[in-house]
Amino acid sequence: MERRHLLRGAVVGAGAVAFGFTMTRESFGYPAQTGPSPYGALRAADANGIQLPQGFTSRIVARSSQLVAGTSHRWHGAPDGGACFADGSGWIYVSNAELSNGAGGAGAIRFNANGGITGAYSILSGTNRNCAGGATPWNTWLSCEEVSRGYVYETDPRGVNAAVRRPAMGRFNHEAAACDPDRRVIYLTEDETTGGFYRFIPTTWGDLSSGTLQILTQNGSALRWVTVPDPSAASTLTRNQVPDTRRFNGGEGCYYRGNICFFTTKGDNRVWAYNAAANTLDIVYDDNLTANPPLTGVDNITGTPVGDLYVAEDGGNMEICIITPDDVVAPFLRITGQNSSEICGPAFNPAGNRLYFSSQRGTSGSSSGGITYEVTGPFRTSR
Repeated sequence: MERRHLLRGAVVGAGAVAFGFTMTRESFGYPAQTGPSPYGALRAADANGIQLPQGFTSRIVARSSQLVAGTSHRWHGAPDGGACFADGSGWIYVSNAELSNGAGGAGAIRFNANGGITGAYSILSGTNRNCAGGATPWNTWLSCEEVSRGYVYETDPRGVNAAVRRPAMGRFNHEAAACDPDRRVIYLTEDETTGGFYRFIPTTWGDLSSGTLQILTQNGSALRWVTVPDPSAASTLTRNQVPDTRRFNGGEGCYYRGNICFFTTKGDNRVWAYNAAANTLDIVYDDNLTANPPLTGVDNITGTPVGDLYVAEDGGNMEICIITPDDVVAPFLRITGQNSSEICGPAFNPAGNRLYFSSQRGTSGSSSGGITYEVTGPFRTSR
């Protein structure tokens, strides 16, 4: 805590300190600094307890343990990571269930072109602590188990095809996944205090039944991907099989855009940028490196084509914060009256004018009290 206060009192400028890796030209503005949101200040809480900028509105689309409106499907407890998928003129929002003892899985809500709910259903069941995951370019949802030697499950957002376990992607404390179609790999985070950062290289792009699991290593300032000898972790955990593994303190969400995989680590409140084209690693945000940091408890992350990143808080003051391409970090929304919860699963619909997310434990503080929201408004398409 003394180090945090010291650094916050004397903010380190962009590129001024190299944390054992190369600070690249692409990261000229890193790390992000506290500043004004492009959407302006937050207004008073609305009827749903959500503080939003001017012009934005919220609605509740589902509550754990209750039927989704107009359907016979009961929404799962502890809603966590999520994503949106195009569905004709409408879309589908999928959400994980971070429940233990075989009660985990994932569910989906289908929306029409006007945002009306037309269906809801399960797409995965019988699994454990499905935390985050990621969407694939072939329109499946990777649901990741956050348990030791957990699996990745590939699921069908439309609920037509049965979910398939993908052991080739490794057995570890999975958190999130992000697909890189340029190099045809999938990045994976690990929620451990000494966790690794992985990439899976499918034998055939679009088929996750076989492939090679690698882990990022660092020797001096050199970063290198090394194959994990035993992805099943039968005798040794995957993160401990390769010398010089680059350790990350509590890997959380990840999101890929334009040669860069952005990912978060909750143990040190950081957002990272792995530049796959340059093979470099940078700190996008660190709450030690800005005055009055608005973002703490970093967790799930998503982004928009204009370059904005949206990072959800696990705890903190229950905000989703925006990090702009100009490297300004500011609150975008805040949930009030739910201090025993966390924000999960931020995802935009295909048009980019609706943002979905969940409060995992809602006002009750219990996994059975989760609430899934939609925010609609003038999200920016240019800057």
